Amino acid sequence: MNTQPTPLLDTAEAPRATGHRIVTAHLEAVGPALESLRASAGTLARWGTVLAATLGAGGRLLVAGNGGSAAEAQHLSAELVGRFDAERGAYSAISLHAETSALTAISNDYGYEQSFARQVRAHGRPGDVLLLLSTSGKSPNLLRAAAAARTAGMVSWALAGAEASPLTAACDEAIRIAGPSANVQECHLIAIHAICRVFDAEVQNHPGVGRWSR
Repeated sequence: MNTQPTPLLDTAEAPRATGHRIVTAHLEAVGPALESLRASAGTLARWGTVLAATLGAGGRLLVAGNGGSAAEAQHLSAELVGRFDAERGAYSAISLHAETSALTAISNDYGYEQSFARQVRAHGRPGDVLLLLSTSGKSPNLLRAAAAARTAGMVSWALAGAEASPLTAACDEAIRIAGPSANVQECHLIAIHAICRVFDAEVQNHPGVGRWSR
C-alpha cells in the first residue's frame, strides 16, 4: 500500500491557469476583428489620401470619442500635429475631448450631449474632416457632433463596431469592425496607424515639408 502523503496542490496554479486561458481567448479574438478591418483596407487608404489633401491645403481634422476611444482620438491628433514616422511639417488636428475647459464649460451650460457639437460648430469649416470613434455607435454627444458637421459642410467618418448604428448612419462613411469591444478598440488603433502611414506617404510625394498651398 502506498503510504506517501498526497502532495498539496499549488494554490496559485489555478488562478494562473485561468489567467492564461483569459489572455489566450482575448488574443484569439484579435484575429477575426483584424480580418474584418482588412476588408476596409481600401477605405482606410482613401481616408489617408483625403486627409493629406485636406490638411495639406490648410484644412483641419476634428476627432472625438468617449473613454478609450477618446484616448485613441488624441493618439491620432498627436501623430498629425507631431509626426508619425518620417520628419515632416505640422498639420492641424484637434481632439475635442482634450479641450478640457471648453468641454466642461459646454457640458455644464448646455449638457454633455452638446460637448462636441458646439466645438464642431466653432472649429469646423466646409471641407474639413470630423472623425468619430465609438464601439457602440450610440453616444448622444457623437451623434450631435455628426449632425453639426453635416450642417457645417464637413466630411464625417466613423470608426465603429460591427453593428449598423445611429452613428454609422449619421456619418458620410464608416468602417465597422466585428468583435468584442476591446478588440474593436485595438483595431481602431491599427486603423489610425494605417491612415497615418498613407498620410505620410502622400505628404512625401509632394515637394517640401509642411502644408501645401491652398
